Amino acid sequence: MLSICLTVCVLASADPPPAPVGALPTEPQIRWHEREFCGFIHFTTNTFTDKEWGFGDETPEIFDPTALDTDQWARVAKAAGMTGLILTAKHHDGFCLWPSAFTEHSVKASPWKGGTGDVVGDLAKSCAGQKIGFGIYLSPWDRNHARYGSPEYVAYYRAQLQELIETYGPVFEVWHDGANGGDGFYGGARESRTIDKTSYYGWPATWNLVHHLAPDAIIFSDVGPGCRWVGNERGISSETSWQTITVDGMMPGMDVKRLDTGDPAGTRWIGVEADVSIRPGWFYHASEDDKIKTPEQLIEIWYASVGRGANLLLNIPPDRRGLIHEHDAASLTEFRSILDQTFDEDLTQGAHISSEHVRSAADARYGPANLLDRDPETYWTTPDGITSASVVLDLPEPRTLDVIKLREHIRLGQRIESFAVDWWDGDRWVEFARGTTIGPRRIIRTERITTTRLRLRIESCRGDAVVLADFSAYRRP
Repeated sequence: MLSICLTVCVLASADPPPAPVGALPTEPQIRWHEREFCGFIHFTTNTFTDKEWGFGDETPEIFDPTALDTDQWARVAKAAGMTGLILTAKHHDGFCLWPSAFTEHSVKASPWKGGTGDVVGDLAKSCAGQKIGFGIYLSPWDRNHARYGSPEYVAYYRAQLQELIETYGPVFEVWHDGANGGDGFYGGARESRTIDKTSYYGWPATWNLVHHLAPDAIIFSDVGPGCRWVGNERGISSETSWQTITVDGMMPGMDVKRLDTGDPAGTRWIGVEADVSIRPGWFYHASEDDKIKTPEQLIEIWYASVGRGANLLLNIPPDRRGLIHEHDAASLTEFRSILDQTFDEDLTQGAHISSEHVRSAADARYGPANLLDRDPETYWTTPDGITSASVVLDLPEPRTLDVIKLREHIRLGQRIESFAVDWWDGDRWVEFARGTTIGPRRIIRTERITTTRLRLRIESCRGDAVVLADFSAYRRP
């Protein structure tokens, strides 16, 4: 009885954690942020017509890859460090890569595998085999469907969403493009059709359907609700990037501002996703075989997206054989090698870390040592009222480094507005890195320095206290 009383008394007297700040991520969003880097697969009749956007009048007979191997796609993705693949199950041309029960305009009308093939099903199995996530892209715009622009098409679109999720799930992400309406074939009616982007698709009802069918899936569109577009197709996020944003009254396809920067006081947590293709186009074109982004270019994109707190979605389009081209795979292999060499050794390990500001000296839940354990669930935090503070790392011997990685404990919100990192030159502190937001992660390349001490200064933050989960350092090859 005495031991129970002592335990209750200790817990009652322990300092509570800091109050959360602003909009907070859901559990599926937290898991999504941990994915960091995924792949996009653009593949359809466009691959065989050498187009980027099909008009909708393409015959299924042209879809006939000679050596399609989704296992190869998944192997290439896994080797590159991707944690999932999202497939264009249906692009704007309306051709379906699975034998949909709701249309004949699909692989079942193609010569590939005698009409018995199923690209979506094959890739779902391949991703499961490589233990990476599987996601689907279903274009809201359909230039083939005769009823596009009418309520009947919206019912068709939702039926296909349900068909895909129930047949091929679990899915980690459902992707909605912002392209809406224009010229098309529309079942033979060659004309231009426009829709009201704010109301036609009934997006809230569509998203509720997805949440019901796949509660753990993240929904992407320009404005979320699970994650949002970065606002460009270069894979570049903003130096200052808030995962919170206010998008009231906005819908996919509208001209939405602030997508890259977000709002520090945004009413919703909608994480940033940066998309870009490894080639100039999104679909495979033989004329671009010598225009693949180099490993060095991919590294620049990675630091400008993942390094700024966004998730990176890199498109790797299969060729007409149905394979990721050798040039693409080779660039990805070298890109991964550079990252692996960079982050192979955390140079803060073995350091002694201290701070003048700790929420409770007697409570290990809040101490600065939590910054070095690589666990996003533990964190260092200050007493309420302290919104600028620093930690000092004393390294066991001189170490050479040129990359700094930081991460907030986002369960309590995103709060850091400004920070700087210093190194000890033997006589004084010298600033060598500076930034604004951190969020899910911030990774900064710096000048190469050799030191025995590092100091991280949080200069300002939202809320009543500083909260930080990780502080680590690395060296590029």
